[in-house]
Amino acid sequence: MLNRGLVRRLLFLLVLVLLVLGSPALLRAQFQPPTDEELKMTEDPKAPGAAAVYLNIEQIEDDELHYESYYARIKVLSEKGKELATVGIPYLHGEFTISEIKARTVHADGTVIPLVGKPEDLLIAKRTAKGGESTQVNRKVFTLPSVEVGSILEYRYVIHYDDNRYSSPTWEIQREFYVHKAHFAFTPFKAFQTGSQTSTELLDSHQRIVNSLIWWPKLPPGATLKIDVRGRFSLDVADIPAAPNEEWMPPDQSYLYKVTFYFKAGRNANDFWITDAKLWSKDVDRFANPSSAIRNAVNGLVAPGDSESDKAKKLYLAVQTLDNTDFSRHKSEVELRGLNLKPASRAEDVWAQKSGSSDDIAMLYLAMLRAAGLNARAMKVVDRRRGQFDIAYLTLGQLNDTLIVLNTGGKDIVLDPGEKMCPFGTVHWRHSGAGGIVQDSGDHIITSSPQQAYPDNKATRIGDITIDAQGAMTGNFRYVMTGQQALAWRQEALENDLDEVKKRFDHLLPAMVPEGVEAQIDRFTGLDDPSANLVAYVNLHGNLGAAAGKRMLLPGFFFETRGGHPFVAQPTRSEPVDMHYGEIVTDQVTYHLPAGFTVEGAPADAKFSWPDHAVFIDKIVSGTGQIVIVRSSARAFTFAKPEEYQNLRDFYQKIAAADQQQLVLTRAPAAKGN
Repeated sequence: MLNRGLVRRLLFLLVLVLLVLGSPALLRAQFQPPTDEELKMTEDPKAPGAAAVYLNIEQIEDDELHYESYYARIKVLSEKGKELATVGIPYLHGEFTISEIKARTVHADGTVIPLVGKPEDLLIAKRTAKGGESTQVNRKVFTLPSVEVGSILEYRYVIHYDDNRYSSPTWEIQREFYVHKAHFAFTPFKAFQTGSQTSTELLDSHQRIVNSLIWWPKLPPGATLKIDVRGRFSLDVADIPAAPNEEWMPPDQSYLYKVTFYFKAGRNANDFWITDAKLWSKDVDRFANPSSAIRNAVNGLVAPGDSESDKAKKLYLAVQTLDNTDFSRHKSEVELRGLNLKPASRAEDVWAQKSGSSDDIAMLYLAMLRAAGLNARAMKVVDRRRGQFDIAYLTLGQLNDTLIVLNTGGKDIVLDPGEKMCPFGTVHWRHSGAGGIVQDSGDHIITSSPQQAYPDNKATRIGDITIDAQGAMTGNFRYVMTGQQALAWRQEALENDLDEVKKRFDHLLPAMVPEGVEAQIDRFTGLDDPSANLVAYVNLHGNLGAAAGKRMLLPGFFFETRGGHPFVAQPTRSEPVDMHYGEIVTDQVTYHLPAGFTVEGAPADAKFSWPDHAVFIDKIVSGTGQIVIVRSSARAFTFAKPEEYQNLRDFYQKIAAADQQQLVLTRAPAAKGN
């Protein structure tokens, strides 16, 4: 006979199985018979020109039963849409398992082709953390069979995880393609449903008990996140437009519709930022403590008579010369031990091993400034390539990089010592105009780094071109860069040899020169010196002129005939514009005319502007046997709101029209008697 304990366990397992098998979530995620309308669909009036559309999406998480289920139905409308037939599911190997993968392709005539065989299990990344624990990320990959334009793709799978994990899902509501219907549901662990979590098993990095489930919603108009009496979340949406694809957009995670769940030790936004920023500040001060080793190093780098500015520059140069592992190969713990080094936990460790991450080097610089008696503090900001700072998202994880604020002469100077090859006083554009937090003795810890000063970013192309009577040309130009363009190429050279850098530069040149002209870089100067201008010397040859009777037609603005103009082809705008940084671009081209030719027509001198934002100027100077054409545009803005778009577009349309002007040469008539 079975004992009572065993009977109770069997009954419990039976009930659990029935709960799982009878779960409305799983029942709803079974394959659905397609409608005649879905089978016959060749295009979607709700998404004109779309390569594919999602007919249904369902994502269910249940922390009580420790699983996540996912289901999708997709209509393929063009060849590009067939790319969705390959599905990849990333997961943490050893802690998650993926099962119940089912998929099928339904052709337009109703024929069903099921998925057979096992999916591939690919290693994506593996890392060993401090203490020797390894983490491995894998990806299950499968491809739906026999996919055609007009097919319906349908698949589902379940991810299981153990009892020691809590789910914090992200619901991606808006995607690359239009979504007709989507259903999301999340059942948190019971203690978080009631807000009574008191277990010490779930702690944050500062050993605080995590007792709150937080959600960060970006919902489409009219959508409502529902929470029932048991604390279960659900969301139903319909007719979600595809993610916008516009020129010069901010990172999509900043504006796409989604809901992110996460766990914290508290709920109040104001209290969170004040409390966590102070904890972060203490960690910074601990790491950047100006120990005796740091003071000795500083004393060897600066002189007693140096000004504050001179001290700051000398120390900046010293940390810039260190091995920045974010720009070189990161050393494993085994390698560090072999070199008698250890992972940095203090600024003195970074200085001792002459290497560290960008953040390590930034905080070493902070320690050195303080050791030199200078007033400096740390700032943590978002990387603008990844997103925008959102105070409603209660996590320091959205802040990526460390800057240093030096106060000297009563003024704050923001510095970027962790950015390799970044000159003193320059901040990488992804760290400028970026929100974040700063060390502060009061409660004013939310901040934003200064935006780029547009005169600090200059690109100047100076060309010298000789044309013969048949329109063939030879010549060269110098491309002089300061600021962000120079920084980008110098960082490119950190990870590639010179031949590869030249190859990549050559790849950009065809867009800078007219049809029929070949351009090739000869050499760089200043590539390894952030304090100098970076200059690329480029050789030119080819056919430039087009004969029309006695006339020869040449491009009026040599560098802009194929460069393209942003925003001209886009009549409306739904998202903000982020052009990374302001800059001044100046072109000066000297045309040496063929013998016997004179200038009949040239671009007209012009000047127009978008007031307080940008200005365009061109000027023509004729001389004996030559003509010099100068074109300059200054863009003082970085960001523009959608409501400013028409003014912005009007400015670039004027530039595009100006750049179409031609230089017309006329052959002088032969002298009589000749």
